[in-house]
Amino acid sequence: MQDAMQPEETPALRELYAGFRAHNLNPLWTQIGNLMPSHPRPKAVPHVWRWSDLYPLAKASGELVPVGRGGERRAIGLANPGLGGEAYISPTLWCAIQYLGPRETAPEHRHSQNAFRFVVEGEGVWTVVNGDPVRMSRGDFLLTPGWNFHGHHNDTDQPMAWIDGLDIPFSFQNDVGFFEFGSERVTDYSTPNVSRSERLWCHPGLRPLSGLQNTVSSPIGAYRWEYVDNALNQQLLLEEEGYPATVEQGHAAIRYVNPTTGGDVMPTIRAEFHRLRAGCESATRREVGSTVFQVFEGRGVVVIGGASHSIEKGDIFVIPSWSPWSLQAETDFDLFRFSDAPIIERLNFDRIKIEDGGQ
Repeated sequence: MQDAMQPEETPALRELYAGFRAHNLNPLWTQIGNLMPSHPRPKAVPHVWRWSDLYPLAKASGELVPVGRGGERRAIGLANPGLGGEAYISPTLWCAIQYLGPRETAPEHRHSQNAFRFVVEGEGVWTVVNGDPVRMSRGDFLLTPGWNFHGHHNDTDQPMAWIDGLDIPFSFQNDVGFFEFGSERVTDYSTPNVSRSERLWCHPGLRPLSGLQNTVSSPIGAYRWEYVDNALNQQLLLEEEGYPATVEQGHAAIRYVNPTTGGDVMPTIRAEFHRLRAGCESATRREVGSTVFQVFEGRGVVVIGGASHSIEKGDIFVIPSWSPWSLQAETDFDLFRFSDAPIIERLNFDRIKIEDGGQ
């Protein structure tokens, strides 16, 4: 039966449609189901990238591909199979594994796109952000907000790899990107244990009077693993003592925040860390927007859209918009998470549906 919304095909209608095409027009009534579906229907698909695959390929690139001016970074973007070959993990987010060899330097540059680094293993690299050398170590979450000059130098005889997260797809689609070369090397080769930004800002509950003006992105260069680990442990201990402090039973989580506003660390990217006790299962939820996880430690299962995927240390997976997902911990299970939630919430597109309870 003909769709009641569609007119009967006639020579006059065909002529009308030909006129539309000739003048670069497209009628809504023939496409409304695609343009305005009843719920999100993302082109991006759930996918898991194995660290056991990623790291050897990154290492091989270190032996074959130089790092320096022009290519700038030895970074390998994770391409979602549903997005036509673009190195985008989702329509808004970029995720890459970056590899820096022994004694190598990645030159300084800056760009409009917001960026972070998360270290799943290794140490010995300093990222220099606006002249401030910031140590990179396992479990650390490090920021390079938009338009900050940054380069990296490896001060050891061992290579190091980490993941980069940026808002490249969002910036590209909206034509907001700028890029500028900086120093051919880095502006400071020193190797302090604590960066200047941490010395100024990382004192719990205290804010310097020299920094009372709110900033768009967090002024903290590195969020250290020791503090994240302790915060998660304390949530679980409080739960055991009968004081509710976790998001779900056996599931502790923190959000990295901008200390000047209490909001997200950057205007386009949210970052969190989750810890599940062995045997714990999270609720199944759907969320508008894209989410990426990397397993930091432990072993478990992620269920996305009804499909189960076993995951372990280093593995990275993406959850497209409105895809149902849950986590199951086989061992104690630590995961780093980032998403485009600040964009979605600022535009009032956010929606969350909890489909069942966890254990």
